[in-house]
Order: sequence, then structure tokens, then C-alpha cells
Amino acid sequence: MATTRIGLDRLPAAARAAVEHHTGPLSTVVEATEGFNSEIAARVTSAAGTWHIKGLRTDHPRAWTQRREAATAPFLTGVAPALRWRVEAAGWDLLGFEALDGHHADYAPGSPDLREVAALLRRLAETPCPDVDLRHAEQRLELYAARPDDLRFFAGGHLLHTDLNHANVLVNDHAPHGDRARLVDWAWATRGAAWLDAGYWVIWLIAAGHTPASAEHQAAEMPAWHTAPAEGITAFATANRNLWDEIATADPDPWTLRLAAAAASWHHHRRAA
Repeated sequence: MATTRIGLDRLPAAARAAVEHHTGPLSTVVEATEGFNSEIAARVTSAAGTWHIKGLRTDHPRAWTQRREAATAPFLTGVAPALRWRVEAAGWDLLGFEALDGHHADYAPGSPDLREVAALLRRLAETPCPDVDLRHAEQRLELYAARPDDLRFFAGGHLLHTDLNHANVLVNDHAPHGDRARLVDWAWATRGAAWLDAGYWVIWLIAAGHTPASAEHQAAEMPAWHTAPAEGITAFATANRNLWDEIATADPDPWTLRLAAAAASWHHHRRAA
């Protein structure tokens, strides 16, 4: 379920002062409209610079997502925006990230962003998994796999993002080719098999208009994809179909229904292969 968003002006004065200790007095605040995990999400500017701020109350049920983002950020150079500062004040946990320029990735067939996202996922696959508290992919998918033995396909020691929503990928057209994309929102960072992020991308590609075969062709741009056994990919497609069916049943918004339909399409494709 989405987290209720509030404006930066509703922060307690002490929390706002803690932010401005790092930024100086804010001159502009542009509230973000994308994302589901943060109560506070805004791009802010002062005389000293520009930052993207994310925040949750320290007693929020998802406060662990803030801790996870803060823990993983130092290890994501060249993959994600840099974390410039963190403050905990007046019951709030607030992260100040490097403000990125660019647009949300276009996953549609033929989009020039596809090669940039593929290059990003290749960089991520080469990023060492830090020794921080992360859930394991086989734990996250335990309730959705068709058979307990299928969970072995998802286990591994690689750092995964797992939420390949196009809004979580920013593409800067003015950066060099092959280094234009960055991944934001690491709330669901996970440890698992190297090929799984390519698999998560497949579902979002289908939702953007690709056929399952076309989406898998894009996934094959990642060398890690070729390490996955065919039965493991099918097991992953099955688990995600079950997962998205559950999400869409509990929260039948257009976007959850679209992802459930995409996951079902991939599942049918894998079973027919």
C-alpha cells in the first residue's frame, strides 16, 4: 500500500531546522508526485545547492526502508544518487540525496532509454553486495513460489534493487551514452541471484507494451540473465504472477491491475515455452 504523502511545510520546526543546518534556508520546494514509500519527498533548493529529500516518521511501520536506503547508499556509486546527509530530529528520519537531472525512463518498445537501463543493470550486477542488513530474495518470494524447492533458484549473494518501476529510473540525456541512467528508491534492496533484477524488469517491460518474448530479449542484454536455468526463470515468473495477483486483489488500482496482467502474460508465455 502507498504511504500518505505530506508537504515539507508540515514538518515540525525542529526537523526543518535540522534539514536547514545542511542546506541553509530553503528558497524553493517542489513536492514529488511519484513514489509510494515516503511521507516526505521533495526537491529543494537553497543558495548552497539542490537536494532530493525523502523522509518518514521514526515510528512509521516502514521506517526500516529509510534505514535500508541509508545503509546501502554508500555502496552505490555510479548506480544511484549519492546520499549527502541524514538527520533524525523531532521524530523524523530525513535523507538528503544528490538531486539528479533527467526524465523517468521510457520502457516502451523502441525507446532509446532501453539500452541505458540495460547498461545500468549491468553496472548494478557488477556492484559488490555490501555487508548490511538485507532480506533475501528467497525469503521475499517464499509465499508465492509454486514449490518450496523453487526458492533455490532465487538465492544468491548479489545486490538487487527489485523495484524496476520506470519512475525509479532517471535518465540524463546529457550524460555519456552507457552512463545516463540511475536507480532511485532502494527501499526494497535485497540479496539474491544476479539475474533477478533482469527478471523484475521483464514484468515492467511487458506492462509498457512489450511482448513477453521481446521483454526477455531485453533482459538477455544482461550477462547474468544467461546464468539462470530455464526452469528457474519459469519459477520466478510463476512466483511473481502469484505476488501481483495478491497485490491487485488487495489494492485494485489501474497500475496494480496492469502489473498483474503483465505478470500473468509472462507466466503464460513461460508455461507455453
